[in-house]
Amino acid sequence: MNLQHLITGMLITAATLATSCGTQQETTDFEYNDERFADLQMLRYKVEGFENLSLRQKTLVYYLSQAALSGRDILWDQNGRYNLRIRQLLESVYTNYQGDRESEDFKQFVIYLKRVWFSNGIYHHYGCDKFQPGFSEDFLRTAMKDVAAEKLPFDTEELFPVIFDPTVLPKRTNQADGEDLVVTSGGNYYGQGVTQAEAEDFYLKMKEADPDPAHPIMFGMNSRLVKENGVLKEKVWRSGGLYGEAIDRIIYWLEKAKTVAENDKQVAVIDKLIEYYRTGDLKTFDAYSILWVEDTEGDVDFTNGFTESYGDPLGMKASWEGYANFKDKAATERTEKLSANAQWFEDHSPVDPRFKKQNCKGITAKVIVAAILGGDLYPSTAIGINLPNSNWVRAEHGSKSVTIGNLTDAYNKAARGNGFQEEFVIDQATRQCINDYGDICDDLHTDLHECLGHGSGKLLPGVDADSLKAYGSAIEEARADLFGLYYIADPKLVELGLTPNADAYKSQYYTYMMNGLMTQLVRIEPGNSIEEAHMRNRALIAHWVLDHAAMAATEGSTPSVELVKREGKTYVLINDYAALRTLFGELLAEVQRVKSEGDFEGARQLIEQYGVKVDADLHQEVLARYKALNLAPYKGFINPEYVVTEDKDGNITDVQVRYGEAYDHQMLRYSQEYKTLPFINE
Repeated sequence: MNLQHLITGMLITAATLATSCGTQQETTDFEYNDERFADLQMLRYKVEGFENLSLRQKTLVYYLSQAALSGRDILWDQNGRYNLRIRQLLESVYTNYQGDRESEDFKQFVIYLKRVWFSNGIYHHYGCDKFQPGFSEDFLRTAMKDVAAEKLPFDTEELFPVIFDPTVLPKRTNQADGEDLVVTSGGNYYGQGVTQAEAEDFYLKMKEADPDPAHPIMFGMNSRLVKENGVLKEKVWRSGGLYGEAIDRIIYWLEKAKTVAENDKQVAVIDKLIEYYRTGDLKTFDAYSILWVEDTEGDVDFTNGFTESYGDPLGMKASWEGYANFKDKAATERTEKLSANAQWFEDHSPVDPRFKKQNCKGITAKVIVAAILGGDLYPSTAIGINLPNSNWVRAEHGSKSVTIGNLTDAYNKAARGNGFQEEFVIDQATRQCINDYGDICDDLHTDLHECLGHGSGKLLPGVDADSLKAYGSAIEEARADLFGLYYIADPKLVELGLTPNADAYKSQYYTYMMNGLMTQLVRIEPGNSIEEAHMRNRALIAHWVLDHAAMAATEGSTPSVELVKREGKTYVLINDYAALRTLFGELLAEVQRVKSEGDFEGARQLIEQYGVKVDADLHQEVLARYKALNLAPYKGFINPEYVVTEDKDGNITDVQVRYGEAYDHQMLRYSQEYKTLPFINE
């Protein structure tokens, strides 16, 4: 069976799927907000400007969107070895259950399934804790009787402790200091029996044997490390290897995309990515990354592959993700101003000159319109991206940074008038500043973070890019955030026309400190520590600055920032914004030193002292205040659909974007159309 026949054979009609789940819907008026469940709010994003693309560009976006969706099963399997089987079990019950669908057990079952869909597996997408079902084991066993045996072609009995026993594989990515992070993590990047010490030693030896240490390979990012007969070996993700069935489907759509590429450079990028997928060779991936960075001529762009390492407790193995996009030309003017002045920002950074780049190369930045989200970018997604991750590629060839404008727009519109500011911002004057400048400065901080922050600084010669180990991701995010915080207050931004006046930055300073000290705590269960890298980063910055502001205050003076009580509620109070900027600069200098020198113990002390611990009393207060607002702390997106019109010869004559697909319908459709992997991938 060839791939085209395989794809066609797996398609199901919207009518058939609507009958199975009863919730397909179409809307004529675009709405950003959709349904809510558990701690999640589903949003929609509008693909503004798609109708203005040429037919060739629309077709390219369509093919790249199919490639971005075709790796879905890879991420599910990476997130846990039982996920594909559990998804099949839950979806089969959902679509075939003949009992009382209004019962409390079934309602709780639906919430559990929707959470599993959102997280691409049984672990919370942010906190990494395993979901605890609100329905009983007896309910699931009874409900399974309505499912035909051929729909569950595997041993379902072994899934029950994974689903119901909280002690079995309790965390996807464990970051607790002092524990074996590999053994105690439920993700599927390492085989059973592999320890943290073994994994670190395995890759250290590979690095020491690298014949070109000036251009180090990012070892580990393309494979699962397993132990067979007591010997460690890698199972490489490639065509013909692990995840080969999904990768072949991705290649199919990339080959189609190549036929409508905008220019020869884009053809070369796609060709090299296909070569990497076929071989799994990491040198080829570096070559692809270089070509991708240097392809800046077209409007349509994409990423597709094993990219970010947040899901690996050791920060080496990459989760699969993909998305397609096109340039927002008007909004890109602001990011082009930043990238054009990259050397100025590098030269005026408060970090030690030893850690600065003398020649900032190839830094490009743009604002994009997301056309589709896939893999580790769906349904929860980033609002800015800076790639590639290889330090030497960035130093010698540059990087690409994007701010995803239509996603930030969707977030902003969904947050209007929800009462959050009135509850947590200290006074009307500060709220007015945030209302006036918050959206502008949020976007600008993202631009600075992605475009210049990640692209700034350098490692000292001989420093291993993985030397910070489990703390590397949080330190890197802190470095980029601090760069943005320091420079958003700089008069240079007013000079460039990026901020309207010298006070606009205060909106960002206030919301950042409020989030890092208080409001991000709504994402943590009582009694838990902070583990997610971005949350650790924000807590580190906010608590370090709060601590050092108190130490810097002289007797009888007030600190530049403090936590105060007003009518029994805690608020952030900023007394001196200029002094706060000085503290951001001091911490930036220290974080860059830690990164540049590969100071593991320095990173550990910063994160463990400031980025992990939670004040239990403040946590309870924040949770209670947030609960009263009836808001969801996490948000994610439902993708649009692309409807293709073809002539009698099979040539595409039009591509239209359609909105309104229900969340459960989309998830069930994706499980049908983009099911590529066997239920067990060993």
